[in-house]
Amino acid sequence: MKLKTAFALATLALATGLATAQTQGVSKNEIVIGSIQDLSGPLAALGKQVRYGMQLRVDELNEQSGGIHGRKIKLLIEDSQYDPKKAVLAAQKLVNQDKIFAMIGHIGTTNNLAAMPIQFAKNVPNLNPITASKEMYEPFHKLKFAFSASYFDQMRVFAPKVAKEKNAKKVCTLYQDDDFGTEVMNGAEAGLKTIGMSLAEKTTYKTGATDFSSQVARLKAAECDMVILGTVLRETIGTIATARRTGFNPTFLGSSAAYFDLVHKLGGKAMDGLYATMTVQNPYLDSASQPLRFWATKYQTKFNEEPAVFSVYGYTAVDNFITAANAAGPNLTTDSFIKALETVTFPADIFGSPVTKFGPTKRQGSDQARLSQIVDGKWKVLQ
Repeated sequence: MKLKTAFALATLALATGLATAQTQGVSKNEIVIGSIQDLSGPLAALGKQVRYGMQLRVDELNEQSGGIHGRKIKLLIEDSQYDPKKAVLAAQKLVNQDKIFAMIGHIGTTNNLAAMPIQFAKNVPNLNPITASKEMYEPFHKLKFAFSASYFDQMRVFAPKVAKEKNAKKVCTLYQDDDFGTEVMNGAEAGLKTIGMSLAEKTTYKTGATDFSSQVARLKAAECDMVILGTVLRETIGTIATARRTGFNPTFLGSSAAYFDLVHKLGGKAMDGLYATMTVQNPYLDSASQPLRFWATKYQTKFNEEPAVFSVYGYTAVDNFITAANAAGPNLTTDSFIKALETVTFPADIFGSPVTKFGPTKRQGSDQARLSQIVDGKWKVLQ
């Protein structure tokens, strides 16, 4: 009997050891996670914020609690320069050479789409991509996990709300001529349809454009009194600045892709009045929320610069990973991690993130967004 018991225990130990050995990125004392950011390209300022936010949460965990079930987190970050081809090379290094357990907070729609096949071939999950594209959770894949409301959902909800509140008669749109911009436009159309409206004028721009005078002139000629912006940072500032110079002052509404502190810092007074959807709150140092103010001060002390919304994206991406990995238990495998993600409820937090939850057939954590407006040079949360 004792011999059988000893044999059974040895078999169990061997099986557990093999499971751990077969799980890429997990060792007795460490969990290796990776991220791909733009650290030297057009979005380098944002990529740096994400990196700092991620590092802050990793350091908190490793220093304060010693890791996850005795394993510390090792964070590896590669630079894509916001180029899909370089994102592929970065993914190949992280997945095949560094052997990461999970990809977390990868920035950019096209870059994520380029890297996913490499990850999925090695059973590496894609968690909290920093893009609100529907393609981050559709079509369904067991390794896709997107926490935030999509651009489509954001516009579907808030385009009709803002149109009604501002009593808009002609709602128009200017959007980037790609999947991102089209999703913003489609969401706006779907939302406006619920209140019996449609887009009165549509105009686009190519990625990388810097002159928006012809598009603004077209919107002005169409007498648009509200404009949905499928724009990012530079294009948001350029469009609104051009409109103000020509005396064209409609209500502007952007997606979370336009929700940056740099919009008002670089664009100045002309940006006042801009509405944008958002899924987390920009962490100002003088925030009315004491917990948010404390967090922002801690970030500034560590990195010698003020945090911004992309700092929050990075921090919460790692925090969500920690929550799920803890719930997965000591024998961390990809399967146990996925099971945890499908069963854990992620609560609302100090940054304004909504309650999020996945399921066996659900890979979008939340479809809830909020609305902010630039008032006196700062984003003010309205809803």
